[in-house]
Amino acid sequence: MPPYALRAPSQREDSTMKNFKNHIAPSGETKRGTPPRLAEKLLLWFLKDELAEEVLGDLDEKFYSTAEKHSTRKARRNYWYQVINYLRPFAFRFFKFKNSNTMFNHNFKVSYRQMLKNKGYSFINIGGLAMGMVVAMLIGLWVKDELTFNQNHKNYNSIAQMLRVESNGQGGIAVNNALATGMGTLVRESFPDQIEDLFMVRARKQAPIIGNGDKKFRETGVFLEENGPSVLTLDMVYGSIDGLKETRSIMLSETLSTKLFGAENPVGETVKLNADIDLLVGGVYKDLPKNSKFSDAAFFSRLLLLFRENEESMNVWNNYNIDIYVKLANNVNQEQLAELITEKIKGHYDDWARESGQTFILHPMQDWHLRSEWKDGKPVLSKEMKFVRLYGVIGVFVLLLACINFMNLSTARSEKRAKEVGIRKTLGSLRKQLITQFYMESFLYTISAFGLSLVLLWALLPWFNETAGKGIATPWNLLEFWLACTAFVLFTAVVSGSYPATYLSSFKPIKALKGGLRPGKGASHSRKVLVVFQFTISIALIIGTITVNNQIQAAKDRPIGYSPKGMIALAPGSPRFGQQKELMKQEILNTGMAEAVGFSNYPVTSTLGWNHGFSWEGMDPGFDQSFNTITISNGYADAVDMEFIAGRDFDPNRETDKNAILINESAMKAMQLENPIGTVVKYDPSWRDAVNYTIIGVVKDMIKGSPFQQTDQSIMFLDQEYTSYMYIRLNPNVSPSESLAAIGEVYSQVLPEAPFDFHFADDQYNQKFEAELRIGSLAKFFTLLAILISCLGLFGLSSFVAEQRTKEIGIRKVLGASVLNLWQLLSKDFALLIVIACLIAIPISYQVLQGWLNSYEVKTQLYWWVFAVAGLGGLVVTIATVSFQALKAAVSNPVRSLRSE
Repeated sequence: MPPYALRAPSQREDSTMKNFKNHIAPSGETKRGTPPRLAEKLLLWFLKDELAEEVLGDLDEKFYSTAEKHSTRKARRNYWYQVINYLRPFAFRFFKFKNSNTMFNHNFKVSYRQMLKNKGYSFINIGGLAMGMVVAMLIGLWVKDELTFNQNHKNYNSIAQMLRVESNGQGGIAVNNALATGMGTLVRESFPDQIEDLFMVRARKQAPIIGNGDKKFRETGVFLEENGPSVLTLDMVYGSIDGLKETRSIMLSETLSTKLFGAENPVGETVKLNADIDLLVGGVYKDLPKNSKFSDAAFFSRLLLLFRENEESMNVWNNYNIDIYVKLANNVNQEQLAELITEKIKGHYDDWARESGQTFILHPMQDWHLRSEWKDGKPVLSKEMKFVRLYGVIGVFVLLLACINFMNLSTARSEKRAKEVGIRKTLGSLRKQLITQFYMESFLYTISAFGLSLVLLWALLPWFNETAGKGIATPWNLLEFWLACTAFVLFTAVVSGSYPATYLSSFKPIKALKGGLRPGKGASHSRKVLVVFQFTISIALIIGTITVNNQIQAAKDRPIGYSPKGMIALAPGSPRFGQQKELMKQEILNTGMAEAVGFSNYPVTSTLGWNHGFSWEGMDPGFDQSFNTITISNGYADAVDMEFIAGRDFDPNRETDKNAILINESAMKAMQLENPIGTVVKYDPSWRDAVNYTIIGVVKDMIKGSPFQQTDQSIMFLDQEYTSYMYIRLNPNVSPSESLAAIGEVYSQVLPEAPFDFHFADDQYNQKFEAELRIGSLAKFFTLLAILISCLGLFGLSSFVAEQRTKEIGIRKVLGASVLNLWQLLSKDFALLIVIACLIAIPISYQVLQGWLNSYEVKTQLYWWVFAVAGLGGLVVTIATVSFQALKAAVSNPVRSLRSE
């Protein structure tokens, strides 16, 4: 019978209803109506028999009373209401809740006593599960942080960035973000129906000095159009979201506002930009989270300030220096709109843009972080998304390691639990009741481990944030966290308890009680497979960790092309720096604390400044590559310690050097010049008149961009004025503290309005390894925990194996076996499992890591010794773990183990 079908009333029930009606309802009143027949049938279908007579009597009495006082219709409605009200667990004939509650309490007490009785086993299980859980939770929080990038902006689903797609001059297609202001102005005016809003942002990050009186700080900020904050939906603390209406205005982050003004409301106050321009504070916004594109924005200010408040600069077409963001209207097709934008802009192309086949695409905000890499103009799987998948897999595997420990240890203890199972079955326990008991144990261990994992999460989260470069908050007040944890605990309890519950509940009671039960080959093989699985993961993680460190070291060992050690860099935030730089240079050199001082228009550690329009005699007609260009001063080469391989440096005493250039090795190869010194290079950009330059020197390639990529072709021009970055090579014979004190004093005398805000160049260079160092640190952490979890399980498993073979060891000792023989006996099986794990882990790791390394232009090799060290390390750890129990069993007194024989 289907569960929803109504059971036909029995003869007893029909008789019961008739008696009730004859007894309760007067003959005259029964004519007015009777209780609803369907409701009576439903009630008798689910109601317990012992409640039927009393409940039916009460309902019928209530029915006739209501019918007499009011109406039959109301009495019938009330009858149905009362029947439905009895749909409660206590009234159901299908469940015996009292017994179920008693059984639950019984299973809980038995499980709790088992935990207390086997403290060592409980410690290993709870500790292993807790470590696996905390890894899974940390990775889960990290993955959530990655997947929710930029979602703090309310217009997250409607904001997109304009990108340009063009030929890279090398047979491929490049995707770039930097555009011209004229493009933004044209698009804003041309598509009012498809684009609700548009704002432009300076593409290059700016870090000026922001000051209030004596408080001066170098802060990274964003210069954008005045409507940008409202499109980005900044969360305001003070002031209005429209705080950039004035050209000379600024909006401060909550942190910067506190640094400059303390706890006061600064709206209406003024701050100085680079000790020169007064800006009106129009608002204070809450700090943006780290998983936001604009997270490092300590302030927002007007784009026009960078263009010297020249409105005409907002319609320039030959300078690609801004990013363009649009807020799309509802139901706009982004691909079709991008095609319309391309057609609209084509009429304004210069020759270079037309030749490169420039087109445009719209890149939605939800793709900015995890889908932001391109190859030949097509999106490809980004490194960030690869890490999300990789760490997600690692989290699942590490949690599985902990679950496997529970399975292994539970089945290894099968002989000890056999008599318990036999007695329970003899006394009438069903298999499903035993399964419930063992799942209860699993749940109790899991919930205990979960409590410990929360403590570990609280302790490790600050370190994890620092290592991973995240700002993940402790999620105690998030409902979704606790819902996820509930599902997480149930999943872990089911996974870790599934095999033990099925295996232990299958014992035959007669064999179990006779003591003849021995684990079969199936159980033994299962445990071995699980151990192999554990150490396959552990060894693979060891191989991965070593390879990541090798990759970082390979990049660090590359020749840099200059010497960052002993050099400081600074960008003085003062309007007088241009006029005072030569005076400052001479005064610093006069102190004897510096060997050289030089200036440039871009940082030595950046690849900013790409230009095209170069030609020379003998150039390949098909050559259409851009060059990384940088403007430097006399003394720059000595300050950064560039290495010349041909020619000479700029000479301040030669007037002709104003039209001279230096190139690097990559440029010499790209230009296909065997003897470049003296070659005349014509530079004819679209934004100025053509000039002929002569190559006077060739320097070694300088790693300015990523140390994991090939160096770019670079050209260096001489310009004493158009430079804003300063480099000082300290005197190696004087302590840095003494040198910096003297240089700082000179700096303060020349530019008292700007702080002496310097950085060591080697620190700036080391920041280029930050992403890979984070990967390495997290990989070490996950590997260490994976090995520790595996060793905990192996320690517990070896102890039970040794205990199982106690009598065998005693007999062997009596017959003359040495401690070494017994150690080999107990260790060789585990060692064989590790060898098998190595044979599985090595080819898998090779394939995965080779694919990872192929994403780098400069990469290490997968050396054979990496796999040998990982395998040998896994074997040593295993032998060391097993040896404790093996030696303990080998040196024990055989009399104790044989006394009962």
